[in-house]
Amino acid sequence: MPVNPQLVEREFPPTAPYLVGREKVREFARAVFADAPQHHDPAAARALGYADVVAPPTFAMVVQDLTLQLLLAEPDSGIVLSRVLHGEQRFRYTRPIVAGDELTATLHVRTIRAVGGNAMVTSDADIVDASGAHVVTATSVLVVGEEAA
Repeated sequence: MPVNPQLVEREFPPTAPYLVGREKVREFARAVFADAPQHHDPAAARALGYADVVAPPTFAMVVQDLTLQLLLAEPDSGIVLSRVLHGEQRFRYTRPIVAGDELTATLHVRTIRAVGGNAMVTSDADIVDASGAHVVTATSVLVVGEEAA
């Protein structure tokens, strides 16, 4: 089944809240070689005006992944994980993610473009904190390969 064009403009329900943990931030920072002190040391983060350690910018992908799982689980999507490549990723921040944040994300499918035999699915995950204030929008482009003949 090809990617369902009716996904365009579909909004998925918000994810369950994700509580950003200090150790998760530290683990992620180590994994992406983000060695700035504010990613590991609460005192260094507080000296910069933050309540706790600050997540590296790509940490938003952890929360965005929860929304992409909803898209992949959609029975009429036509998206098969084994044919998916992550083509592009962008982030638009209002403020950094900090340990202690409780984040919720809502996925919006923006466009589906045909390129050769592939489909490029662009979606935005709008990530907000517990008060509903915008933190970051994570934009992802998934390249969905055509079915084998």
